[in-house]
Amino acid sequence: MRIQSSLVLTAFFAFSYGPCSLTSGKALVDQQTAASQIPNAKIAQQRVDLDVHHHEHDHDPGYWKKKVIWKEGWKKVWKPGKKQIWVPSWKQIWKPIWVPIKVPAWKDIQVPAWKQIWKPIWKEIQVPAWKDIQVPDWKRIWKPIWVPIKVPAWKDIQIPAWKQIWVPIWREIQVPAWKEIQVPEWKQYWTPEWVKVGIPGEKYLGKDHDGWEYTSHDLWKKKLIWKSHWKKIWKPAQKQIWVPSKKLEWKEEWKQIWKPGKKQIYVDDKKLEWKEAWKQIWKPAKKQIWVPDKKLEWKEAWVQIWKPAKKQIWVEDKKLEWKEAWKQIWTPAWKEIWLPAWKKIWKPVIISEWFPTPDHHHHHHHHSPEPEHGWDRKDTAKANKTLWKRADTASNNETSVAVQSTQLKPMKHIASGDRKETSSKAFKFPGA
Repeated sequence: MRIQSSLVLTAFFAFSYGPCSLTSGKALVDQQTAASQIPNAKIAQQRVDLDVHHHEHDHDPGYWKKKVIWKEGWKKVWKPGKKQIWVPSWKQIWKPIWVPIKVPAWKDIQVPAWKQIWKPIWKEIQVPAWKDIQVPDWKRIWKPIWVPIKVPAWKDIQIPAWKQIWVPIWREIQVPAWKEIQVPEWKQYWTPEWVKVGIPGEKYLGKDHDGWEYTSHDLWKKKLIWKSHWKKIWKPAQKQIWVPSKKLEWKEEWKQIWKPGKKQIYVDDKKLEWKEAWKQIWKPAKKQIWVPDKKLEWKEAWVQIWKPAKKQIWVEDKKLEWKEAWKQIWTPAWKEIWLPAWKKIWKPVIISEWFPTPDHHHHHHHHSPEPEHGWDRKDTAKANKTLWKRADTASNNETSVAVQSTQLKPMKHIASGDRKETSSKAFKFPGA
């Protein structure tokens, strides 16, 4: 809508000012295509001011010429790259567990035994005694003598005996283990299927132009049902197998040992005895009589005692074993991705540049073999000639370039050398 209104205003001003302004009107139409983003009121005001100015100076209307410049830009591209990711994996580990077992042990107990002892007893005896008498007689006396005898004694000896011991042995056994297998299984899935279903009853269809009514019977409709199917799949399972292993057992054995004991022996000793003798004297004598008395003797006896011994028992214990387990770990991997990047490009932009009309009044002063086509700017005769040029500052976007191309500025007459330098700066190659 903005472009249409601008074109109408341009055509109106072109026909209003006559043929002398047709060239400038065409240039303005070209400028409206590039400056479509500028508000309509501002563009129209600029064009009105420009046409009025051209009307005042119709002796030098000038002309517009399109020019291609290269604008620097950046384009987004994608380049391949790699990104580190972490994928799950499984690692086999062994964790320790305690298995309850029973181990043999020895318990200190007391067992009964019989010990031979000698206990003293008093025995009733008759012992001789002497009574003093006075008789002429021979006196019997007793003189002591030592008589060698044998007395019983106990000797410490070593008695052979058998001791029960337990030695460890390794026995080959089979322990259960689990093996990963695949077992078949049936999985049920459903597929949609259209079936024909009858609609009972009568359905009214309408009337024709004669008034006849139409009905239908035994209609059919489609019904979506789900049909069951079975698919054979394989799922992981574990199967018990037996692997060889070793088991520590205790074997019973007998070992000969020596235990201390006592043996009765007889050792040499001496006994004090009295030997009878007779001596004749005349003095009071003694007469032997017998009186009751007690004698200390040793009698053999047996007493029950308790001696220490060991009894084998089984006590609770635990054994450290290793159990197989699986632990999830994360391993690094590389994933192919696309990374954004910026590429420098050059885009052509078409702008309109205004040039003054060549001076035809002084062409007889120049004897150039080339025909005059509007490019000769060596018109230094008129010092008060006004030229129009676009703004020197260039913008990066297309909108600002189009706007500046329409904003013309009057400038003073310049020399031919300066004019060439200005025209050379108007066009630049990319990277210049």
